[in-house]
Amino acid sequence: MRCPFCHNPDSRVVDSRETDEGATTRRRRSCPGCGRRFTTVEEAVLAVVKRSGVTEPFNRAKVIAGVRRACQGRPVDEDQLAVLAAQVEDAVRCSGSAEVPSHEVGLAILRPLRDLDEVAYLRFASVYRSFTSAADFEKEIAEMRAKAASVAQMATADLPPPVIPRSAAGPPDPTAPGD
Repeated sequence: MRCPFCHNPDSRVVDSRETDEGATTRRRRSCPGCGRRFTTVEEAVLAVVKRSGVTEPFNRAKVIAGVRRACQGRPVDEDQLAVLAAQVEDAVRCSGSAEVPSHEVGLAILRPLRDLDEVAYLRFASVYRSFTSAADFEKEIAEMRAKAASVAQMATADLPPPVIPRSAAGPPDPTAPGD
């Protein structure tokens, strides 16, 4: 790293720390030429490739702005939108690719938005998936209901049978074998 003061082409790392939940690395450096110290911040660049072929850096603010429109009039606050944007960025970064198609960003938005607010999810999905009729909405709602029913069924299947206390079952049976 070039020293910003004397332009020496070399510097020594004195300290490194992760910031922003591990998204960036802050390095404290020392210049062997002039002895001054400076800080650098390193961040892995995540690029989004749009349909037109244009590449731009991933921007959480753009995710929040798009989802905010879908959440208009819904009980969703800014903190929830910020958490959703962080989830989307984490999901997109997990792909392991430095360049991600915008279509994958949209898919990454749909999953947590469904959990956040179903109405906002339907609004966003109607634009993102280009719904053309009421039948498209009906199909999506039917899929949401089917998924909710299967999740509810799985949750109840994992529960152990209810335990009935002896006192609620009545007096003990004297003819029952050894207790």
